[in-house]
Amino acid sequence: MIEPKVLLILCLAYIALQDFKERKVFWFLFPLAMACFGLMHFTKTANIGVFLYQVGINWLSVSLVILILFLYTRWIAKKAFLNHSLGLGDILFFLALGLGFPPLTFTILFAGAILFSVLIFISLKSRLKWQTVPLAGLMSTYIIFIISYSLVFNSPDLYVI
Repeated sequence: MIEPKVLLILCLAYIALQDFKERKVFWFLFPLAMACFGLMHFTKTANIGVFLYQVGINWLSVSLVILILFLYTRWIAKKAFLNHSLGLGDILFFLALGLGFPPLTFTILFAGAILFSVLIFISLKSRLKWQTVPLAGLMSTYIIFIISYSLVFNSPDLYVI
């Protein structure tokens, strides 16, 4: 099952490139990423009920993260939420990633991708022209590394729980 992974890597690379350069990502890249993530996950699950259950858990987790960030932004930071604290592309990327993996793998990859993004942004902040984190681009880069590593080195399967 290399084709969806290669298409996903290309899609994620384009998301990262656009997010780094323009801070805007073409909308159609997110449904394409969702389709690739979903196809990879579904073919490993091979049961629609289990697949939908796992995606539901992932999307519930993403929804809770977004809700907590929304509440913090509005009540504590007293700022606008969308396109100030978190962009629509970031939310769509979270949802796409939620389609891609079983809940345990998703949680580890999601947390790792956010940690990676924060650390890279802090280390490169002085060289960037924007003062906000290109979160979808940095998370895409992280996922590209993970998928490429699993392809090249035949590492343990990301779908085995």
